[in-house]
Amino acid sequence: MKKQLLILGAATIIGLSGCGNNTSDEKSPNNNNESKHEDMNMEMHHSGTGEVPKNLKEAENPTYKVGGEAIIKTDHMKGMDGAVANIVGAYDTTAYAISYTPVTGGEKVENHKWVIQEEIKDTGDKPLEKGTEVTVEADHMEGMKGAKAEIDSAEQTTVYMINYTPTTGGEEVTNHKWVTESELSAN
Repeated sequence: MKKQLLILGAATIIGLSGCGNNTSDEKSPNNNNESKHEDMNMEMHHSGTGEVPKNLKEAENPTYKVGGEAIIKTDHMKGMDGAVANIVGAYDTTAYAISYTPVTGGEKVENHKWVIQEEIKDTGDKPLEKGTEVTVEADHMEGMKGAKAEIDSAEQTTVYMINYTPTTGGEEVTNHKWVTESELSAN
């Protein structure tokens, strides 16, 4: 009996130790990103509070309606691609892919998707150009908030906050920020 409990305990510890280390936020066959999130010991905030920046505008006529569903066609994190997304919020903004070095130290994060206009310090309403240096106010990953970043690309789009259950199993991810309209498809 003790041996069985010891084995069960060891299996539980091994299983739990893997939960926070797979933080691939960009690795997608659809967009040929070369992010190193998966190789880093950074924590991706899978679930969020649902809070959005005060000046973020709700989309007037989003393709995917709040309360509806869509299929996720990207893999910012393992288990996203192919999962059913429940649409929690839809907002019109500019979404940015950024590269930054975490304020907590560590390797530079390349081409992180997505940070929106309203999550960048002192941007106003004008979209930013590729190469612009900014300060990030978003807290999507450990060490992101307050980091200096460079804009890799910008996309005027509707962004969605979603809930989904990973295709790899596990608990539902709630209030995930952000996926763009092009990263979703109809059921």
